[in-house]
Amino acid sequence: MTSLIFHVDVNSAYLSWNAIWEKEQGLTRDLRQIPSAVGGDPKSRRGIVLAKSPSAKACGVQTGESLYTALKKCPGLLIVPPQRDIYRRESAALVEILLRYSPILERASIDECYLDMGSLTKKQAVALAQTISADVRTSRGFTVNIGIGENKLCAKMASDFEKPNRIHTLFPDEIKKKLHPLPVSRLLMVGPVLSRELHNINIQTVGDLAACDASFLRQRFGKMGDLLYRYARGLDDAPVVVEGTMDAKGMSHSMTLPEDVQDPQKAHRVLDTLLLPLHRRLLCEAFLTGCVNVHYTTSAFVSGSHQKMLPHPTDSWEELHRIAHTLLTQAWRGVPLRKIGVCFSHLTTNEVQQLGLSDWQASLKKDRAQLTVETLKKRFGKEIITQGDSFPSIRRQ
Repeated sequence: MTSLIFHVDVNSAYLSWNAIWEKEQGLTRDLRQIPSAVGGDPKSRRGIVLAKSPSAKACGVQTGESLYTALKKCPGLLIVPPQRDIYRRESAALVEILLRYSPILERASIDECYLDMGSLTKKQAVALAQTISADVRTSRGFTVNIGIGENKLCAKMASDFEKPNRIHTLFPDEIKKKLHPLPVSRLLMVGPVLSRELHNINIQTVGDLAACDASFLRQRFGKMGDLLYRYARGLDDAPVVVEGTMDAKGMSHSMTLPEDVQDPQKAHRVLDTLLLPLHRRLLCEAFLTGCVNVHYTTSAFVSGSHQKMLPHPTDSWEELHRIAHTLLTQAWRGVPLRKIGVCFSHLTTNEVQQLGLSDWQASLKKDRAQLTVETLKKRFGKEIITQGDSFPSIRRQ
């Protein structure tokens, strides 16, 4: 029997966890059953949508868009503020439940985990997934999707097939039936920009991509073409790694690269892809970071890192972006990299941070600018806008 991987994903996590909190407060409504969204400041209507209910989604409301835009699409939309302490509590409770079933757990984000379940038959795996799903629903009051596969890619893709509260499998003999008919944009690692590039060469589905010759994809997309070739066939050899802390001591995000990276621009672009979701987590959980650490592992499995203690804790994208890229430049000597990571530590809640009036005004402008950047990237792809002077190791000639 082959070792199987589970991908456990909370359905509409922030909305579900807000609904649990409201029930604890004695409210009878269920946010999951009405047009509602979590995000920003409901009174001022500023901020972005962090999560939305199925009925709000049916109105065209999208995660990441401004509340103003969401309200234009759905005038009756109920907006509630995030309950970050509840999110942390429920995320920790989820992990506690999942660890009863497997000690090999990788926390991919606040609301999703990978589990290495060892050797199971397909029938045993589905039965165990049903048990886990019922355990979470009964003990915590929210539902999860569970994807089952022989690797992390297939488990992740399976968990996204149909929601909510579903269990799906994606085994090798199911690739052509379940994976190949999907739009190519649904494949892991294919964002809006890459999706448009694939559409331009008449690759519309994952099956179209799987039918491509490996040499053609490599010539057209470089090493990313090799990854696309493998993913379209449901191939992935990344292990479940026991990492990913979510406590108040720190939060981190790292990536084992599909190919060794030696080009500075590529290395800094990878760092950007790690920083953006980590910064969003920092904002969502209302933390400020007092220390930034950038670490890496070379192709020879030699590790290195640089960190910087900050004079004042911050959640400023501009400052954290600048510091992280400077640290990578200082730490890395150009040897091939197989893994890059970034960590925020010495966390404090942002309620205790005090700013002078001029500092507050400057910070507000930066926050609004970053909100615009993140919304653009969410809607049109990561490459639609880039940070100026992103690569401090490169100087104009």
